[in-house]
Amino acid sequence: MKRPFAAAVATLGFLAPLTPLTAQTTTPKPAAQSPAAPATKKPWAVPRTPDGKPDLQGNWTNETQTPLERIGGGGATLTDAQAKAVEDRALLVEEHRDKASDPNRPAPPKGGESGRLAAPGQPSFIEIISEAAGGGVGGYNGFWLDPGLNVIRIDGVPRSSIIIDPPTGRFPALTDAGKKRLAELNAKARRVPEFDHPEARPLADRCLVSFGSNAGPPMLPNYFYNNNYTIVQTKDTVVIFTEMVNDARIIRLNDKSHGPAAVKKWYGDSIGRWEGDTLVVETTNIHPMQLEQTSILWAYRGASENLKVTERFTRTGPDTILYRFTLEDPAIFTAPITGELPFSRLNEMIYEYACHEGNYAMENILKGERSKERTAAEAKKQQ
Repeated sequence: MKRPFAAAVATLGFLAPLTPLTAQTTTPKPAAQSPAAPATKKPWAVPRTPDGKPDLQGNWTNETQTPLERIGGGGATLTDAQAKAVEDRALLVEEHRDKASDPNRPAPPKGGESGRLAAPGQPSFIEIISEAAGGGVGGYNGFWLDPGLNVIRIDGVPRSSIIIDPPTGRFPALTDAGKKRLAELNAKARRVPEFDHPEARPLADRCLVSFGSNAGPPMLPNYFYNNNYTIVQTKDTVVIFTEMVNDARIIRLNDKSHGPAAVKKWYGDSIGRWEGDTLVVETTNIHPMQLEQTSILWAYRGASENLKVTERFTRTGPDTILYRFTLEDPAIFTAPITGELPFSRLNEMIYEYACHEGNYAMENILKGERSKERTAAEAKKQQ
């Protein structure tokens, strides 16, 4: 958020006393002065907590225009021109969405109209995701969307995807067991109509977790809004609070073992350790309902209960944490998946995400479906 600031400029004058000169007095010649040495900028050093560990605390955001998986057949990096094109498009879309609505615009057709309010030009993948989420009737007013305007840059080089390994920037092929599991998940989804009851709706509709892997692990942007975090650490614990749905992960430091495999938590069981100046977090025992998420906003894609996620947090500057993650599930994926992205300092507040309060969407979704069923039943009687 741009904030106005004021600068004050002062001028300083010097008044020297006048000394009368006589024939007997002379004015000494000023001694030559060496030019002042230029001020040297103190190099940045990793800030430390009282126990000497790198200080990760504060508010951070991982919003970005860079997709999780690489789009197209390009390489791992973008040219400066390619990155600028993506960022220029993002800015154009933001400005388009912020325009005042026409009060005299006609009503949309029954069932809505896809693309009616889209910005002119070729849509980005984020615009396509937003359009798909809202369908013909639309989703959130564009004013509320805040996916970020910039692509990922690591060491100043723009990236084409969050995933860096496999080298394709995409998820690896599934094993035979992985293909079988994905087929079973798809069959399960077809057996229970998605509008039958609240439990058939996605986890986000039920205000249980984000509609993407914001809290993780891995902690990924959702390309919509609220991609913000607060990190608090003590000698024995690191807590990562996610603005989206008010999720909180508690990471136990220096614990050598995970909890019982039968105890599945929404964000898994996380234990951490310090390797030099990098916080390494290993997570297992992730809740099965999360592992079943297969949309493009999730990294699990039907992973098994044996999935292990390893995350690495490294301070690389006063306003940056380099976040790297690796997913390992050899029963499902033919190779591990590794990605990285920067977390940038957020000089703003983290607000409550009151999903449950006034969650009219869930009620109206189910009411709408019951209305359709009644209409279909009446039409059938009249046949």
